[in-house]
Parts: sequence; structure tokens; C-alpha cells
Amino acid sequence: MARESREGRGRERERERDRDGDELIDKLVTINRVAKVVKGGRRFAFAALVVVGDQKGRVGFGAGKAKEVPEAIRKATERAKRGMVRVPMKEGRTLHHDVEGRYGAGHVVLRSAPAGTGIIAGGPMRAVFETLGIGDVVAKSLGSRNPHNMVKATVAALTNCASPRSVATRRGKKVADLFGKREKEATVDA
Repeated sequence: MARESREGRGRERERERDRDGDELIDKLVTINRVAKVVKGGRRFAFAALVVVGDQKGRVGFGAGKAKEVPEAIRKATERAKRGMVRVPMKEGRTLHHDVEGRYGAGHVVLRSAPAGTGIIAGGPMRAVFETLGIGDVVAKSLGSRNPHNMVKATVAALTNCASPRSVATRRGKKVADLFGKREKEATVDA
């Protein structure tokens, strides 16, 4: 059966394959009923926020609005697939370094964590980390509690993450040169 249980927040909807053949997981973050006031009364529609990822370092988010819930979710999922970003991960389980992200009034702090910590994060951020494939991270939302702003701030923070290899190539150095000073200082102090 392709569909998971429809219980709880941030539920996994279904697993699909993208163009590269990777299996995509999409999580529904929030659904909101919106109203347009017209002459005869109100016209209701539904707005959905969905996060999509392959659990191997790629994640994207999208928002969709339609008269029916399934159509809004479908639109949001398509937008999320189009806007996926790649995030470098340390040992395939955590971030390389601590990072902050902002979007509007949303402000999040993401910290790398040792193995076995798990995902310590609030609802919308948790959905991003689970679809991304990060297993150990500590996150805190300091600003807006709006799910849209939290997800956008989290993705903004993740796009600012850099691996030591990319930093070394940008600076024209070797990876060992970046970390070499710490080891030399430790031996001098001892």
C-alpha cells in the first residue's frame, strides 16, 4: 500500500521517484482554510505547505492553494520538487557546522550534534530534517512561529552550510590545512 496513515502532524504522504531515480518522501507540514469574501458570501479554498526530500541530502518546500485539499497538496508537492536544494552532511547524519537562518520574522539556529542525539526540533523544522535525511541535529526557532517562515528560514540556513571540501577548494587549500592548526596547537599546549 503506497499511502501511509493519515494521522498526526507532518505525515508522510507517499514515496515517489524523481527524475534521477531517487525515492522522494513528501511531508505535509500544514493545511489552512482561507476565505475570499464575495457578494454572495464566502468562497473557501485550502492552502497547503509541503516539504519534499530524498533522505540523502536534497530537500525542497512548496506551497499550493486550491478549492480542494488533494489538489492543493498536489500543487505544493510539484513546487517543492522544482525547488530542491542539496545540503552537505557530515557522515551522512548531521551538519558540518552550526548555522543560523532568517526569513522575514522567522529566525532559526541549527547546531550539529553527536551521534545518537536524534532530531531535536519543532514541527515544521522536524519535517525538513526528516525529509533531508539528517539524523542528529539540535534546532531552535527564535522568531516567528508561522510554519511558512520557519520552513523558509530553515532552508535558508541549510543553503548556507558548506562542507570543508568546498571551503578548501574555494580558498585554494587542502582540507588538512583547514584543520591542521587545531592539532598543532593541541600538541604545543600539551
